[in-house]
Amino acid sequence: MRVNSQRSSIVLGALMVMASVNLCAQNPVIKGQYTADPTARVFGDRVYLFPSHDIRATEGKGRPGWFCMEDYHVYSSGDLVEWKDHGVILSQTTIPWANPRAYALWAPDAISRNGKYYFYFPAPARDSSYGRGFSVGVAVADVPEGPYRPEPEPIRGVHGIDPNVFIDRDGQAYLYWAARDLYVAKLKPNMTELDGPPQVIQNLPTTGLKEGPFMFERNGKYYLTYPHVENKTERLEYAMGDGPLGPFTVTGVIMDESPTGCWTNHQSVIEFGGQWYLFYHHNDYSPGFDKNRSTRIDSLFFEADGTILKVIPTLRGVGVTDAGSEIQIDRYSMASAAGVTTALLDTLLPFQGWKVRLDSAGAWIRYNAVRFGDRSGATMEMRAAAGQGGTVEIRIGRSDGPLLARVDIPAGLEWFVVPVHVAERQSGLHNLVVRLTSASAVEIDWVRFE
Repeated sequence: MRVNSQRSSIVLGALMVMASVNLCAQNPVIKGQYTADPTARVFGDRVYLFPSHDIRATEGKGRPGWFCMEDYHVYSSGDLVEWKDHGVILSQTTIPWANPRAYALWAPDAISRNGKYYFYFPAPARDSSYGRGFSVGVAVADVPEGPYRPEPEPIRGVHGIDPNVFIDRDGQAYLYWAARDLYVAKLKPNMTELDGPPQVIQNLPTTGLKEGPFMFERNGKYYLTYPHVENKTERLEYAMGDGPLGPFTVTGVIMDESPTGCWTNHQSVIEFGGQWYLFYHHNDYSPGFDKNRSTRIDSLFFEADGTILKVIPTLRGVGVTDAGSEIQIDRYSMASAAGVTTALLDTLLPFQGWKVRLDSAGAWIRYNAVRFGDRSGATMEMRAAAGQGGTVEIRIGRSDGPLLARVDIPAGLEWFVVPVHVAERQSGLHNLVVRLTSASAVEIDWVRFE
């Protein structure tokens, strides 16, 4: 997969905003399991992530070849870099009204009000008395990580998927959801009942699947974001209005269709630490099966008129990487036009991560925002493999920038951890460029400075 940066100086600026962070972060941000449909919320000084949880369907457990989700986890982070898994907060077997064998706990949301936390989720009901298709339920907690107590019944009058809740500045709460069209209704103060009939949101695209509504407000403008199948797969679009009920005007595209053909995407948008971020998903850990997806984060920017600059997906993501950590340079920020590919280290163990292959002399990758301590990094280690042996250079800033180290990787099929001395110790925040100087190819897992 090739991902080159757009407006690289802007992206670097977004990383600099988080220069106080000393941990590494790359896309996808959750490493140990699949996390789709990510809804991010800022509660206090932490970001809480409420995704759905993809698993592989097996005999008697879900529908093979389709989406399969049996529970929800919640994660939290104080820096968008290191995420804590707070464990399962809800399961299909603990929801009183839900079908305990449906494996269809799809995209959720959560919101805070009056000291309580409300978790909204879609699920097929256990019997026809609740109506056909999906219903939307609510679970309530005293703290954002739970435990959550599901209400005994779903919300009356709501049938669909992908619930999203927005509380306006006047305190009125709104529930949005998808059921072919996108719908909205007011919520009562108890946050568990509708306060009036649902209405179809008008002036949106009339052809192609629409789902996953997510509403946010900025500078008095209301942004209704949603995935839409304009062609073959979903892209992220948005409409703008002057209020939470609209009327809305379709305004633009937040993110184009996946270049690798992942059929779905799903988004949420937050402001945190003075920067706006887009959360979305992609099938990074499952390139051959797009029903197992993983959460990504990239910075989001606005034009002066409030319109959204299109987000180009990155492998690098957000955050600042400590030079003393294993820098996963396969999650690069920018790459040369040719001679660079990435692949899983082990297709049977996808959560081990990736490697990057440089296979033509002069090919390079750039990894943004590595922080060195006060004149640290006298030596460097690189985990690499080169069947015929190969050489790479590590430089600062550009492919012709100051030389940090030259690494000769021995010939052989195995991985080597190669130690080298650094030409000059560094301090502060730097971009690193890794460039192939040999005619033979090199594969690299990580680099680390000591």
